[in-house]
Amino acid sequence: MTKRILHIVTNVDKYENINRLTGLWLGELTHAYDQFEKKSYIQDIVSPKGGRSPLEPKALGRLVADESVMKRKNDSTFMALLENTRKPSDINWQDYDVIYYTGGHGVMWDFLNNLELQEITKNIYEKGGIVSSVCHGYCGLLNVYLSNGKRLIEGKNLTGFAWCEEVLAGVAKKVPYNAEELAKEYGANYMKKWLPFAPYVVRDENLITGQNPFSARVTALSIIEALEDK
Repeated sequence: MTKRILHIVTNVDKYENINRLTGLWLGELTHAYDQFEKKSYIQDIVSPKGGRSPLEPKALGRLVADESVMKRKNDSTFMALLENTRKPSDINWQDYDVIYYTGGHGVMWDFLNNLELQEITKNIYEKGGIVSSVCHGYCGLLNVYLSNGKRLIEGKNLTGFAWCEEVLAGVAKKVPYNAEELAKEYGANYMKKWLPFAPYVVRDENLITGQNPFSARVTALSIIEALEDK
């Protein structure tokens, strides 16, 4: 049976209280989307509110926007998917084998406390599906509680955008919280690559996380491997 992937993207287009644009880091979606497409998986895109998912301008810069990004950016059919994302209530969680949280700084505001996404994530995880994220996408996992009352990430190995990477990106004083510290505070065994911005993925059974924008492809490949192991 064909596997189904549920991509989660942000609706937030700017930082709170400052004049700085943000949004979906497009490569974190396209690099994974490409790999899943090669396997003929069915893929759907959901955002907390539905509708438009704005793009992080920096993700379209010449140094980071590779062939995968620009091919999708110039594909009107694909971009229409990001203008008309579904909302959580539009989907049935039972249909999906994987939930994949993408990043971009916008998710720090609309992923952290979204109860609908948390419920979908819990249900997919508890039925044995794969819960995954890349970069800031792990903000969507921090407050997910399982049926036993424990956080999903408690006692789990995971990774996500590191605080040192926030500092190097020049936004440490602009983001609303330190996601790395929250993950540790909430009981996760947070792991990171010794070299900032190097590709890095951590798999802990059916929890698969990638550290930064350059980790999306290897995260997707780890997800595929996990699906094929089932």
